[in-house]
Amino acid sequence: MCTGGWKLSLNNNSMKKTLLIISSLFAASAFAQAQAPDPNFHLYLLIGQSNMAGRGAVDAESAAPHARVEMLAKDLEWKPATDPLHFDKPAAGVGPGLAFGKQMAEASPKVRIGLIPCAVGGTSIDVWKPGAEDKATKTHPYDDMLKRVQAAQKVGVLKGIIWHQGESNRGDALYGQKLTDLIALLRQELKSPVLPFVAGEISDFKPASANGSTGTDRVKKFNDIVQGLSKAVKNYSCVSTEGLNHRGDALHYDTDSARILGKRYAEKMIALQKQSGGL
Repeated sequence: MCTGGWKLSLNNNSMKKTLLIISSLFAASAFAQAQAPDPNFHLYLLIGQSNMAGRGAVDAESAAPHARVEMLAKDLEWKPATDPLHFDKPAAGVGPGLAFGKQMAEASPKVRIGLIPCAVGGTSIDVWKPGAEDKATKTHPYDDMLKRVQAAQKVGVLKGIIWHQGESNRGDALYGQKLTDLIALLRQELKSPVLPFVAGEISDFKPASANGSTGTDRVKKFNDIVQGLSKAVKNYSCVSTEGLNHRGDALHYDTDSARILGKRYAEKMIALQKQSGGL
């Protein structure tokens, strides 16, 4: 009797240990799943200079959030997306980002959209590289962007990048190679070798009497470069800025034009994703 009782006790102890191990494994699995990025939370990186950050006047529509569009705020907290998305300078206002996000949400009714605003007004493409400082804002655009994207990727999946920059680089004969290198670096850093990337043309708002043919020619050459990269860079596209208006400073898009631009970015992004089977 004593021997039998001892065996039963041993069996019970073994069973308890086994159940404890199984319970721990289930708990660890559940924790891992809870910590894993949500595949239905689609992230988009917004980079460039002031026309991406937005300088359009904020209005009633700016404060009307979409139920499935969020933004990563300066403090790395997710909040309903409203304008201004960016915080690079006090002048930040309406840019293309929010209209882009809403259009992407309408195209994919089963997902949430997460916007990661990282544009910095006045920046040249030359400061969009590791370690480079923008002296005007005392920031490091590339490094700061990378930290924000990596934080966002803990909860969602990066689906694309939109880039509007070039006003500081018109006339730069090496711009095409610089942008190609930046795209390759971003895809490498973000571990997504064919991540869709959409760039934008720049606009020439100054009248011929003030600007002359030289300025106009520089804008045309620049736009030819960014449009032409679609032939050399995989999963790349470029939006037109034809017909867009400025806010009165012959430089920054007004509110309506910024929203039109955002929708154009969305159309190009959706087309790229469909081509690659990512939408």
